[in-house]
Amino acid sequence: MFTIVLQLLGWLTFMMATIALGAWLRRNPSKRSAERTSRILHFLFWMGVVPPAGFGVFYPGLTRFDKVLGISPLPRQSVVLAIGILGLLVGAYLFVVSNVALRRFGEGANAFRLTKRLVIGDIYERTRNPMSLGFYLACVGIGLLAGSTYLTLGALLVVIPSHVFYLKYFEEYELELRMGQPYVEYKQRVPFLLLRWFFRA
Repeated sequence: MFTIVLQLLGWLTFMMATIALGAWLRRNPSKRSAERTSRILHFLFWMGVVPPAGFGVFYPGLTRFDKVLGISPLPRQSVVLAIGILGLLVGAYLFVVSNVALRRFGEGANAFRLTKRLVIGDIYERTRNPMSLGFYLACVGIGLLAGSTYLTLGALLVVIPSHVFYLKYFEEYELELRMGQPYVEYKQRVPFLLLRWFFRA
């Protein structure tokens, strides 16, 4: 139960900070303010959200959350495992290729090394948020593979909606301030999250 409380507190802190810093940034709109608030939120995510999730792998363990909470696990069916494997593999792929593109085209990466240039090539021609999409698919995939109702519903009902709110309320505005009109134009022609496979902008 301790791990679950830490996980919930981590997400709650991240969400409250997203709202507070997003509001502050709208009152103090500048490139410098955008960079500072972005680094703060990245810090809160990587220090407040990620460690409790990682800790849960070992205690109580990915397959034991449901038992701790007294809820039924997911059925161990082949189709559930197959979807979990697919989600995890596609998610990992998107996470890797998006990081490579950020380093190659934007001279940056996720977290604290903010990109210096707007990245619109490679996977970023297909979706504006491939790293986030990969993160979501991986979270759901892990929950399905573990057969955990808690992890799967947590991903679908807490992790994904909370992070999408962060992207829409904070990150898009922050990128407009840092990258200017080119980002506004890019946002208008490339989908927010879903991949566009069959045609180019």
